[in-house]
Amino acid sequence: MKKGFTLIEILIVIGVVAILAAIVIIAINPARQFAQARNSQRRSDVLAILNAVHQRMVDNQGQFAEGTICDPLPDSASIITSTIDSGNVDLCACLVADYLAEMPYDPSDDLAGFTDCTDYHTGYLIHQDTVGGRITVSAPSAELGQAISITR
Repeated sequence: MKKGFTLIEILIVIGVVAILAAIVIIAINPARQFAQARNSQRRSDVLAILNAVHQRMVDNQGQFAEGTICDPLPDSASIITSTIDSGNVDLCACLVADYLAEMPYDPSDDLAGFTDCTDYHTGYLIHQDTVGGRITVSAPSAELGQAISITR
C-alpha cells in the first residue's frame, strides 16, 4: 500500500483552513478595532472638554467668560478652534494650563491639531442651551454610526 494523501483530502484541508482564517479575520476586523479606538479617544476628549468648562464655571460662580478675554459659550453648535470665524469659538485661553494640559483634538480630522492657543483646531463642537443652560460637547466625526455627544 502506498502512504500519502489524496488530492481530495488536501483540498478539504485547504478549504477548512481558508474558512477558519476568514472567520478569524472577520472576528478581529482591524479596521473596526481602530475605529472603535478612535471613538474611545473622542469620548475621552469630549468629556475632558466638558469637565474643564464646568470646572471653570464652578471657579467663577457659574459664569464661563464673565469679565475675561474668553469667548462666551455659543448658543448654537460651534467648532472649538483658534480660527476666528462665524460658527467657531475659541476656548483655549480659558481652559489650557488651568484645566487642561492642551486642547484635545479629533484623532482622524485632517484639520485637527494643537500647537498652542493661537494655532489649534479640535474638530469638536460645543454649545449652551439658552433655556436650561445645559452645555453639550460633541464629536461630529464619530465613526461606526455612533453619535458621541455629552450634555451636562
